[in-house]
Amino acid sequence: MKIHLTSVFVDDQAKALRFYTEVLGFVKKYDVPVSGTDRWLTVVSPEEPGGTELLLEPAGHPAVKPYRDALAADGIPLAQFAVADVRAEYERLTGLGVRFTQEPLEMGPVTTAVFDDTCGNLIQIATQPQ
Repeated sequence: MKIHLTSVFVDDQAKALRFYTEVLGFVKKYDVPVSGTDRWLTVVSPEEPGGTELLLEPAGHPAVKPYRDALAADGIPLAQFAVADVRAEYERLTGLGVRFTQEPLEMGPVTTAVFDDTCGNLIQIATQPQ
């Protein structure tokens, strides 16, 4: 068994696609109309185009807003992405105008930082122990 797809709820799929591709550097994999204006919209890492997909899922379900609001209020990231160097990625993203809620923080062998994805979520980036 392996993880094939995971999702983040987004307020606006077009805005999310721009942020996740143009700012974070993911690439679009699927963009299929589903119903009305909703789309099956996934992105992947350019380093692993056949790897785990991230679904940019519309946040229309009534349970989504209170769930995301509670996570954000407590500073809890909805997802985590691995990066080679958190400090370098923090500098790159800050230079692109990304707002961080947690600057790089070393916790033993792991360094993390948390940013606002502009689509209703906090996302953590982290280096993984070698």
